[in-house]
Amino acid sequence: MRSILVSDYMNHQPTVILHTANIRDAVMLMLSKKIIGIAVVDEDRNLVGYVSEQDCISQMLNVVFHSEEPGPVHEVMAKEVMRVTPETTVVELAETIIKSRPKNYPVIDEDGKLVGLISRTEVLHALIDKSIESYHK
Repeated sequence: MRSILVSDYMNHQPTVILHTANIRDAVMLMLSKKIIGIAVVDEDRNLVGYVSEQDCISQMLNVVFHSEEPGPVHEVMAKEVMRVTPETTVVELAETIIKSRPKNYPVIDEDGKLVGLISRTEVLHALIDKSIESYHK
């Protein structure tokens, strides 16, 4: 039986933002795409962080109530990001998810380049697909 890999279920074209973009741009992008976070990359598409709605809220409060300009994404993004490779099995990732809080996991290749994103929802899809497949055998 073949293992289900992250590459089988990941989003191969995740929304990304450059680390130099400002926080307002990140918020506008999240709102327009109806997503809760964005992988942050450098100019070479190397993963350098992850920015979530929660990361942006305090900055947007400062923008609204103190008339401050929003800073760059790299000031609020998480720099230590849990990441997986395309070859990670869904079972391994599911076991990690049970113990960890992130909702999204950037998928990077051996060079550190972002090649996808997998969420808890996609992991559940993989697990339900596998359970249906097992049930019908």
